[in-house]
Amino acid sequence: MLLLALGLRLRGIHDPILDHPGWRQGDTAAIARNFATLDFNPLHPQADYDGPPPNYVELELQIVPYLAAILYKGWGIHEVFGRLISIAFSLGTVVVAGFFARRLFASNAAFVFAALAFAIYPGSVYYGRTFMPDTAMTFFLTAAVFASWQWIATDDGRFGRRFMAAVVLTAVALLAKPVAALGLVPIAAMLLAQRKPLRALREPAAYAFFALAIAPYAAYDSYVRGIAEWHWASGITRLHVVPALHAAFTSSHALAHTFSLLGTALGMLRATMLGDVAFGVAVVALVVVRPADAVRRALLWGWLGAALAYAFVVVTVERVDYYLYPFLPLAALYTGGLAAFLESSVRRPAARSVMLAGGVLLAAFAAARGSVTATPYYRYSKSVYRTAKALDATLAPGTLVVMGHYDPSILYYIGRKGWEEDPYLWTPFDEQSAIRKGARYFIAVEPGRLARNVELYAWLQRFPLLHAGAQWPVYVTDPRHELPGAEARWRRFRELEKSGRLKLGQRQK
Repeated sequence: MLLLALGLRLRGIHDPILDHPGWRQGDTAAIARNFATLDFNPLHPQADYDGPPPNYVELELQIVPYLAAILYKGWGIHEVFGRLISIAFSLGTVVVAGFFARRLFASNAAFVFAALAFAIYPGSVYYGRTFMPDTAMTFFLTAAVFASWQWIATDDGRFGRRFMAAVVLTAVALLAKPVAALGLVPIAAMLLAQRKPLRALREPAAYAFFALAIAPYAAYDSYVRGIAEWHWASGITRLHVVPALHAAFTSSHALAHTFSLLGTALGMLRATMLGDVAFGVAVVALVVVRPADAVRRALLWGWLGAALAYAFVVVTVERVDYYLYPFLPLAALYTGGLAAFLESSVRRPAARSVMLAGGVLLAAFAAARGSVTATPYYRYSKSVYRTAKALDATLAPGTLVVMGHYDPSILYYIGRKGWEEDPYLWTPFDEQSAIRKGARYFIAVEPGRLARNVELYAWLQRFPLLHAGAQWPVYVTDPRHELPGAEARWRRFRELEKSGRLKLGQRQK
C-alpha cells in the first residue's frame, strides 16, 4: 500500500510549483528559500513581497519549509525537496491511519482498508505532493488523536508514560497549522466519556494536557505576530471569518446562506478530496459503524462534529477544498470500521475472500476515478514558467521589483523580492514610494489590466521598456534612466485629463 501511495504521489513531482494552488505553494517555497538564504531562524518566516526584506509573515510554524531549507543547505535550492517532504508525511499518515483503525476496531481488515482509503483519496494523493504545510498538519493531527486515545483508554487519562506522547504530538500538530485545534474536541470528548463529567473536571492530568499542548503555539504565535508585517492568520479571522460568523447568527437569511455554502463545501469534499465513490463508502460507514464503548464513539463523533463546525465557520468563508483535509483521516477510519463490520458479519472464509477482492476492486475503481478528478490540478502554464525564468536570468541581480499581478509563485520564479500588486489599483504615488525604497523594475504581467489604469500607465511611460514587444512589458524604473521630457509629458497628460479633453484613444495611447 505504501508503494501504491508513493507511486500515485510521484505524478508531476518535478513540475514547477505553478500547479494548483500556485499562490500557496509559492509562499511556502519562498519561505523555505528565505530560510536558506536570508535567515535560518525557524521563528522568522519571510515572504518575497511587501517591499525590501525582511518581510516577516504571521503563519504557523513552518515545519515543511524549514526541513526543505535544511536540505537546500546541503544540496542546493530545488523545490522537489518540498514535494518529497510532503510525500513523506502523506505516507506516514497512511501508516498511522492503518494502525489507528486496527486498534480502534480490533481488526486487520480495518487496518488494510483504512490505510488503502487514505492512500488513494484524490485529495490526499494530490495535496500529498504539494509544497504546503497541510499534509504535515494532517499527519500530526491523526497521530495526536491516536496517541491521545491510547493515553485515555489505557492510562485512564491520568499521568503516565503515554501522557507525554499525546501532549507532544498535539502540540506539534497545533504548531504545524492551528486548524489542528479541531483535534482538541474529540480529545476532550473522550476524557468526558471515560468518566463522569465531574470526575473528569477534577482530573489534573486533563488540565495539564491542554495547557502543555496549547502553550507552545500560543508562545510562537505571540512572538511571530509581534515581528510580522503580514498578519495572515489573524487578519483572515478578523476581516473575513468573524464578520461572516456574526452575520450568520444575527440574520436568518445569512444563516441560511451559510448553510448553503456548507453544502457547497461538502460538495468539494465529495468531488475533489474524497472522490464520489469513497465519499459514498464513508457515508455508508457513518451509518453502519457503531463502536462498542463510549470513548470510541466520543472519538469518532467528536472529530466529525469538530470538522463540520470548522467547515461551517471557516470553509464557508475561505472556499478552498484542501481546508477540508482533516476530514480525510476520519473518513479513512470510518472506512476501516466498515471493513471490520463486514468482516465480522461474514463467517465463511470463501465469502470473506470474495468480499476482500470486491473491496480491492472498488478501491482500484475509486483510485482511477480520483486520478481523473484531480487531473486539472496538475496543469500549469509552461509559457508563464518560461517567461518568469527568463526574467530571472535577465534582471539585474538582487534588485527589487514591482510585479503587477497577484501570484507569489510567479514572483518566486522571477527570483526577486519586492511588491506584488493589482496593476489596476496601484497608483503613481504607490509606485513612487516603491521606487524610493529601491524598486527598479515594474513587471506588467497583466498589460491589459495595466492599460486600464490610465494614470499609472501614463506615468510609467517616463521609463524605458527593457524589451519592446515582450509578453510581459518590463519598465526600468531606475530614476537615472528616466526618459527626456518625461515630466513635461506627464503634466500635459494631467492637464488634458483635468480639462476633460483627453479622448479615449489618447488615454489608451
